[in-house]
Amino acid sequence: MIKIIAGKIFPQYVVIFIGKFFTNNKGDLNMNEIVFVTHNKGKIASASKQLEGVNFKVFEYDLEEPRSDDIKYISKYKVMEAYKLVNKPCISLDSGFWIDELNGFPRAFVNFALDTIGITGILKLMEGKENRSCRFTECLSYYDGNELHQFMGKHEGTLANEVLGRDTDKKWSDLWYIYKPYGYSKTLAQMTDEERANRIKYDSVDSMSEFAKWYKNVIDVNIKK
Repeated sequence: MIKIIAGKIFPQYVVIFIGKFFTNNKGDLNMNEIVFVTHNKGKIASASKQLEGVNFKVFEYDLEEPRSDDIKYISKYKVMEAYKLVNKPCISLDSGFWIDELNGFPRAFVNFALDTIGITGILKLMEGKENRSCRFTECLSYYDGNELHQFMGKHEGTLANEVLGRDTDKKWSDLWYIYKPYGYSKTLAQMTDEERANRIKYDSVDSMSEFAKWYKNVIDVNIKK
C-alpha cells in the first residue's frame, strides 16, 4: 500500500513523500530509497501501482526538457538534472508519441504539438486516413551519481476518430482521449482503472515495470551480501 508520509510547499516545487519504508534484520533500508522527479500527476499515479515494492518518494518539479527527437537522450538529460536537485538516486520518465501515417509526428515533440495544435489538431491532420496505427514510446532513466540505467517501453495502439472519454487525474497526457491501446475499442480516457491496469499486462513493454523488476533484484542481491 502506498502512503503519503508528508508534504511541504516551497516557492518552486512541492515535495511529497510517497512509498514504503522497508526494514529487516539487517537494519533500515532507507539508504535504498530513490526519488521520482516529475510534475506529471498521471505519472505519479501510475508509479504508485507499477513501482509497488520499490522504496521511493516523489519530488514534484518541472524539469527542463532539451530540444531533441531522441527519447533516451531527453530522459538521460532530465535524470541528470534531477540528481543535481535531490542529490540522491533518482528516476525520470519521458515519453513520445509516434503516428505512422504522419511519418512519426509528433515523436518526441509531443508536448510542443499538444501546446500548439492540441489533440483536435492531430485528429484534423488524420482526417480521411485509414492507417491509424500509433504508439507511445517511453524511457525511464535511473541515475545514482555513478551509474546510469535506462529502461524502454512501447505501447502500440490506434487513433480514435474523435475525442472520447472523461477527465481523470490519472492521465499522463491529453492523448489519452484519442489513443486506443492495441486490441481495445476504448481510449485510455474511457477505460476504468482496472482495464488500464490489465492492458499493461498484455502490452508490449512497460518501462516502469521493467525498472521495478531490475531494481528489486539489485536490492535483493545487496541484502544477501
